[in-house]
Amino acid sequence: MTINLKTTSLIATVLLTSLSGIVFASTNGHANAPEIEATPIPLMYSEIPYLDKAFIDATPANRKDGIPVGTLGLNGGNKKMILQFAQEIADHKHGSYDSFLIAHKGKLLFESYYNRGRVNLPHYQASATKSHTGLVLGRAIQLGYLTMEDLDKPLLSFLKDLDSTKFADGVENITLNQALTMQSGVRLSREQKKALKKKPARLKGQGLVQAWFENTTPITAESQRFKYGFGPEFVMQVIEAVVPGSAKDFIQKEFLEKMGITHYRWLNNGITGLPESGWRSSLTSRDMLKIGTLVMNNGQWNGEQLIPAAFIDKASSRLLYTGDDDVHYGGQDVSNQGYGYFWWSADLKLGHQSYYSVSAQGGNGQLITLIEELDLIIVHTANDNDTAYLQKIAENILPAFVQPSINP
Repeated sequence: MTINLKTTSLIATVLLTSLSGIVFASTNGHANAPEIEATPIPLMYSEIPYLDKAFIDATPANRKDGIPVGTLGLNGGNKKMILQFAQEIADHKHGSYDSFLIAHKGKLLFESYYNRGRVNLPHYQASATKSHTGLVLGRAIQLGYLTMEDLDKPLLSFLKDLDSTKFADGVENITLNQALTMQSGVRLSREQKKALKKKPARLKGQGLVQAWFENTTPITAESQRFKYGFGPEFVMQVIEAVVPGSAKDFIQKEFLEKMGITHYRWLNNGITGLPESGWRSSLTSRDMLKIGTLVMNNGQWNGEQLIPAAFIDKASSRLLYTGDDDVHYGGQDVSNQGYGYFWWSADLKLGHQSYYSVSAQGGNGQLITLIEELDLIIVHTANDNDTAYLQKIAENILPAFVQPSINP
């Protein structure tokens, strides 16, 4: 397969800093961020060639995509600290990043791409798709297809094609709120799931939910505790059931396109036919920033309320603690891990001060991290599941925005 890349002027008109090896776009004669050209058959992530050089930009270009831009240092942040961290990423000292962006006080101040990262490449989101799915449900509430009060109703009140006479005990008590917080209590073994997939015709539409509700162990107060897994599929089923038309069209027209997100991938589940809810979506890094901005602004985008503020509050709150024994991407400065509506939370420590963070998280390092107290959004994509990404933010990003910049 022939691959055409557009990496025009990556090092043309550059400004070299005192930090050895850092190259970033100058404010005069701005170099272009690396792009990948469209191909007749979309490339798989593994087919994307690595960049010859990292692209690091402390004055991001205005791409007229609805994202205000500024200048690192001048509009916030310690430029030297961030560029030092970017250099270390480029030198592969912090895992395998593909992109790393920072927005502060509503402006994109820093943008960088490494390895397979491209400014126009929808990057796989992995489980960050769960966070996006939750927000789609919030959009349905804003448009009146559901209410906030409906979140406490049983899932069965929305899914009318199910035969409740065959359900395991307690299924009737599972609420939409519990699905959003991974507390449905549904438990199926790997062997059971494998057996069900051998009869795919039964699993179309709401058939998958029917099969799960028939085969789950009984739903009890003990089982309805946080367990990462069952939840997103139920939420997507409810979206499909309550919105006019299809969930796929609703995601496109009423959620993504409202923020000017048109270059994306969101695959359908091959069994149910509905959009995937827990993985298999892809967004560009700048569009991930738009999602973060929507949440930071309490559900508003360009002055329009896309999602109820009350829903955003639930999504971004620490509705339950998941414990500190296994903090996702954590380290010594990350604690009090919690969960909202498909969004994670944790306290990030700097010195004697802790900062509450909320994040969409996807395997291999797809994160949208918000620190409201600092009006700070950090986005990155990666291909490495062994890096402590939240710890990296605590160590390398927090100091640059808590301590005033002295070198704009």
